[in-house]
Amino acid sequence: MKQVQVLQHVPFEGPGSIGDWLAAQGVDTETTRLFAGDPLPGADEIDALVALGGPMSVNDEDTLPWLRPEKQLVRDAVARGIPVLGVCLGAQLIASALGARVYRGSAPEIGWFPVQGVPGVAPCFQFPPESLVFHWHGETFDLPDGAVRLARSAACENQAFQVGQNVVALQFHLETTPASVTSLVEHCRDELVPGPYVQSEADLREAPTERYAEANRSMKELLTYLLAGALAEGRFTTERQGG
Repeated sequence: MKQVQVLQHVPFEGPGSIGDWLAAQGVDTETTRLFAGDPLPGADEIDALVALGGPMSVNDEDTLPWLRPEKQLVRDAVARGIPVLGVCLGAQLIASALGARVYRGSAPEIGWFPVQGVPGVAPCFQFPPESLVFHWHGETFDLPDGAVRLARSAACENQAFQVGQNVVALQFHLETTPASVTSLVEHCRDELVPGPYVQSEADLREAPTERYAEANRSMKELLTYLLAGALAEGRFTTERQGG
């Protein structure tokens, strides 16, 4: 039995609503805690890959020895046609693994800011004309060869992209929950330096629950899009004993 493999880079950035949705579908998941030295699986051992966020840079290969093999896993998964989802750092990993440049953006983006979906990208995933989503990043990326831009914002031209039908990269966080925002604030408070796209700690903590619910609905739609075929085939479902 294969599974959805989740790549977690720091203990304070978990899968959020991604994990909740996968559990609700009865999907078998396994987490590789790169910060704890967990070994990476081979692409032939998994049926889908989710790469989460983190405060490090994908360019830190000399100080983070797991970055090179993680990028190789992403390349191998893409080559095998395995569904791959990257969030924030995970999106930058996909971009870098596929040969695109990752670099510091013109301004950090932290907080709830709108992104604009690019129209007419079918059969790729279609975002609404505008969505209010959560951001926490200082770097951005160029698009890999063959990628389709899915979303942009005033602060960042490349907010999301898709490669083929199985690979989606999101610079922003649709999986975020009140608990995950609290954890980010507590561990990365020093990044809350006033700027045009940086909200205050108070604004981050006081965001209404409806914002999280709408973002999580969008993540559910995206996961359904990426994993519909595998779910229909029952590839992820763990057999349960008893009634």
